[in-house]
Amino acid sequence: MARLLQAPPKCLSPDWHIANKLQCASTDAQKSSSERVAAESQRLMEETEKTTQKTQSDVNKKIEQRLEEIKFWKQELDDRLEQIVNETEVLLTFKTRVEKALESCKEPLFITQQCLLNRERRVGIDLVHDEVEQELLKEAEVIKGVTALLERTLGQTNEQIRLNRSAKYQLEMDLRDKFTALMIDDYCAGLTNNTPDIRYTNNAVKMEGNSVSLEDWIDFSNINIEKADKQRNSSLALRALIDRILSQTINDMRKQYETVNVAFRNRVKEVKDAKQKLETLLAVVMNETASQEKNITALEKAISDKEGPVQVAQTRLEARTHRPNVELCRDIVQYRLINEVEEITKNIQRLKDTLAQAKAELKGLSRQQLFLEEEIQVKENTLYIDEVLCMQMRESVSIKNF
Repeated sequence: MARLLQAPPKCLSPDWHIANKLQCASTDAQKSSSERVAAESQRLMEETEKTTQKTQSDVNKKIEQRLEEIKFWKQELDDRLEQIVNETEVLLTFKTRVEKALESCKEPLFITQQCLLNRERRVGIDLVHDEVEQELLKEAEVIKGVTALLERTLGQTNEQIRLNRSAKYQLEMDLRDKFTALMIDDYCAGLTNNTPDIRYTNNAVKMEGNSVSLEDWIDFSNINIEKADKQRNSSLALRALIDRILSQTINDMRKQYETVNVAFRNRVKEVKDAKQKLETLLAVVMNETASQEKNITALEKAISDKEGPVQVAQTRLEARTHRPNVELCRDIVQYRLINEVEEITKNIQRLKDTLAQAKAELKGLSRQQLFLEEEIQVKENTLYIDEVLCMQMRESVSIKNF
């Protein structure tokens, strides 16, 4: 307890002076160190400020360049999209033309087939495989060929429209992504150090696993553009082909249509000429029939006129058989009467033979008249089929350009 109440030891004067000197030296050293740190901090702050500003400025330029790059590709995609959309719309009108042309083939084919069926109703010798039938069969083949070609062309057109729309879809998807990227980078370009909504973000400094290289990014849009250009060129070529096909098929149908009509007109003229000749022959036969009927009547009268003389001669001969005795002699009268009966009988037989021949000729004329009348009816039937049924039906056919 007594030791605790003892005063602390006192330092010596030299120690005091040394301690002061050491304190001054320590303070000067600390001051110098602090000044060096302050100077280094100022230099570092200025350096980092310049670096940060330079880096941020460079990033801003890069973002602006990226915006221009996106805008460039977006404009390219927009141009291709407009082209493929316009081309598809035009191709759709060509599809409509093909469909209308295909529809227009139905009536001509039906009429051609109906004409062939109608002409099967010709009878007799007129049921002939003539030029008209040949051209009608050829016309049916032409129309069927045109129909098949148009159906194939329509299928190609539908497929091309599908490919155009596929290319359009790819462009639209690419454009949608470009628009989103443009909005994001435009937002990034507008950010400044004083923007209110800037913030720290966890795991911001990283590469996304599904990110692509710049070359892949460019190739992606290039592929979409090339695909759109390819389909547009294919569509242009198809439209040119459709124009040629429509023009050629219509010309083929129209040419064959005219050929059939010419064949019909020639055949109708030919049948009319044949009918006129038959009618002329019928008039001749009928005149000859009337003449032969008069001849038969005259022969029958001539035979009838011989009955009186032969009866007179025979009555005389019979009466002279009653002469008595020697008066029953073979005198000149007797011989002459016998000759008269024989002569008249012979003449009557000759007249009867001629009458039989005349009647046979009359039957032949009747048969010929019936044959000619039947043939005229055949020709009338043919004319009705060709001129009335077929040709009038064909007048409704209208082969238009599409």
